[in-house]
Amino acid sequence: EVENIHRNLAMDKPLTRAILDGAQQIAVPAFVSTLSICVVFVPVLLLTGAAKFLFTPLAAAVVFAMLTSYLLSRTLIPSMVHFLLPKEAGSEGKGKAHGASGRAHGRMRRIGDWVDRRFTKLRDAYKDSLEWTLGNRAWIAGIFAAFFVLSALLLFFVGRDFFPYVDSGQMRLHVRAPAGTRLEETERIFAAVEREIRKQVPPAELQAILDNIGLPPGGINLAFGDTATTGPHDGEILIALNKKHSPTPEHERRLRDALAKAFPEEVFFFGAANITNQILNFGVQAPIDVQVTGRDEHNYGIATQLSEEIAKIPGVVDVHLGQQRSSPTVGVEVDRLKAGEAGLTQRDVANSVLISLSGTGQVAPTQWLNPQNGVSYQVSVQTPQYRIDSFDALARTPITAASGAAPAQLLGNLATFKRETSTGVVSHYDVQPVFDVYANVDRSDMGTVAAAIDKVIKKYEPKVAQGNRIRMRGQVATMRESFTRLEIGIVFALLFVYLIMAVNFQSWIDPLIILMAIPGTFAGILWMLFITQTTFSVPSLMGAIMAIGVAS
Repeated sequence: EVENIHRNLAMDKPLTRAILDGAQQIAVPAFVSTLSICVVFVPVLLLTGAAKFLFTPLAAAVVFAMLTSYLLSRTLIPSMVHFLLPKEAGSEGKGKAHGASGRAHGRMRRIGDWVDRRFTKLRDAYKDSLEWTLGNRAWIAGIFAAFFVLSALLLFFVGRDFFPYVDSGQMRLHVRAPAGTRLEETERIFAAVEREIRKQVPPAELQAILDNIGLPPGGINLAFGDTATTGPHDGEILIALNKKHSPTPEHERRLRDALAKAFPEEVFFFGAANITNQILNFGVQAPIDVQVTGRDEHNYGIATQLSEEIAKIPGVVDVHLGQQRSSPTVGVEVDRLKAGEAGLTQRDVANSVLISLSGTGQVAPTQWLNPQNGVSYQVSVQTPQYRIDSFDALARTPITAASGAAPAQLLGNLATFKRETSTGVVSHYDVQPVFDVYANVDRSDMGTVAAAIDKVIKKYEPKVAQGNRIRMRGQVATMRESFTRLEIGIVFALLFVYLIMAVNFQSWIDPLIILMAIPGTFAGILWMLFITQTTFSVPSLMGAIMAIGVAS
């Protein structure tokens, strides 16, 4: 807008006329350019899930900024020019403009002359190269096509990630001791692990270490968190680094090797430590989640084999099963005939055992109102754990009827005991039981790793029973869906830009010539991603979309 006003002033037009003509002459081209850049962001509207909420506001901000810029160029800029430029600028015309320019060059003559010489030299070189290009069109077209094809080969070398890695200086280490380990022993294990962490992480880089051991006291905390803790043998170690620290992935690699050697009986894996990765994982423990869904009893074995195969893939780390089948359990087998003869039912036996082991809060919550502060407290009474340290002690548990009609009996007179194992965590997906194989990615990109896991899944799909399935979910599924939608959207965006310019130019050929800049833009994007070792991601695709609009 400003440049065109000065161009009209140089044609000896009055200031007001120069402003009005300058605004009118570029109104349509500026609007088409603005609309073209806005249209290329249409693909963002096709995103779903978390990607939609993350990137739709960004695209909307760019579109609103472009529209606001166009609006300001129609209103504020001409008004400011009218008030700031001297009124005689138009009447003096070209002479005044050149006089002002001469005074400016007089103040910076040395720098201006140097810039003029360099610019003139560059302009002449560009003119000569353009003449040679127009004289050798076939050669140039062939070279350009070959360069584009060569650049397209970089698609096989530029990886894919849903979101670029964010080094927040935080680590979230999950420690899993053998199932059945008591909380006191788990605490000692965590203390030893913490000492090893302090050996591996330099003290100058370590800010704080926080341990969370066992399950939270309430179900709300467990339901709304993404913790992988399943019992008193589980827990997390949160590690915060100082601002000046080595790359966090290097610390994680060092800790994986050191902890695996020092604690061979425990399982270690890293979870999402920062809020960005936690949101992108959608509450799942890891970005890659391979699920074996169905009611076949062999699914756990298949999931175990899958985890072993996936762990062999280069770039895959922290492979573990989300469910455990080895939790130690005491089975109480009630003899219903003996219980019936004693006037007791299975429910009487279960309630009496629950009250003794877990407290009355499980079956008959009791509230006590404190008269001093008016607050109600839940009171739970249970047998001390040290009093139940053997089957003989468990057998002496008193069993009473809810009605009180039958005399009390000892549990040992009505039931037998046996040691067994059970599933510590039972998970479902769409009502069907599911076993999850979780994995992280290190020194590779998610797209390459996911492609390798697809081959493993295809290998094991024939082994699952009919009605059972193996599916890869988590961040990988969202990444693939987002990439597909953005790629389709980019094609439609190019079509929309072409149609808009066709209306403006009243030609089908001229817009096509303009869009010939797009292949060069794509080639430049690929080369820059390859040189900087940056992967394709939703943010980089957003940049590619913006580059399409700018190139057009």
